[in-house]
Amino acid sequence: MTNAVLRYSALILKLKAVMLENIRIILVETSHTGNMGSTARAMKTMGLTNLYLVNPLVQPDSHAIALSAGASDVIGNATIVDSLDEALTGCELVIGTSARSRTLSWPMVEPRECGEHCVKTAKNSSVAIVFGRERVGLTNEELQKCNYHLYIPTNPEYGSLNLAMAVQLVSYEIRMAHLITEEKANAADHEAEYPPSEDMERFYQHLEQVLSHSGFIRKAHPGQIMNKLRRLYTRARPEIQELNILRGILTSVEKWAGKSSESGRK
Repeated sequence: MTNAVLRYSALILKLKAVMLENIRIILVETSHTGNMGSTARAMKTMGLTNLYLVNPLVQPDSHAIALSAGASDVIGNATIVDSLDEALTGCELVIGTSARSRTLSWPMVEPRECGEHCVKTAKNSSVAIVFGRERVGLTNEELQKCNYHLYIPTNPEYGSLNLAMAVQLVSYEIRMAHLITEEKANAADHEAEYPPSEDMERFYQHLEQVLSHSGFIRKAHPGQIMNKLRRLYTRARPEIQELNILRGILTSVEKWAGKSSESGRK
């Protein structure tokens, strides 16, 4: 790789890391340190590290570290603030989780839509996903600070999700949206170069020559086999590098056949 390519690759990796760092997971008035640890674990497995704790009723302790299962850095670097407004400072997009039926008429999203919105916005701005108290969730006043309300469509007969489970589901959808965005970007970066028709014709001639010399087809009547092989490679549409590999294989077979012939004469 050239230095320019290496610098470009390093820049892309840095931008991807910044994008995920722009996504804040905010827990409001958490009452169990175990939920802090389990949340940190759920976040880190999906590449998220930016945890905010709003007026926690307990402080992170050894139990939180134990349940973080290797994500103690997320706990250690968590930002602790007194109010939700402080946690939302600088955020362009705010999504609040809501498990209860509300009288508020507000735009609703499910986890998949949430992931897509977050990844799109986090490219250039900060995003917050707000999770409420273990027992009562977010207040109406807190939900009114959000652009969207997030609803997780669980089993209507048993919709009990604990805090860390909800964070895991949402973090997973963010991860998937992030990976899809990466794949599209990588596909756009890779502009395939295809050989001109004359190069394909030379390949077909070379292929027919090798198959004829090997006895696989009769030189005077290549017929249907070559026609089918043409259709095969037309469908496959090999790129320039792939065609070069195919030509290299044919050349290698020719050399091997020549050596075998000489050995036979000896």
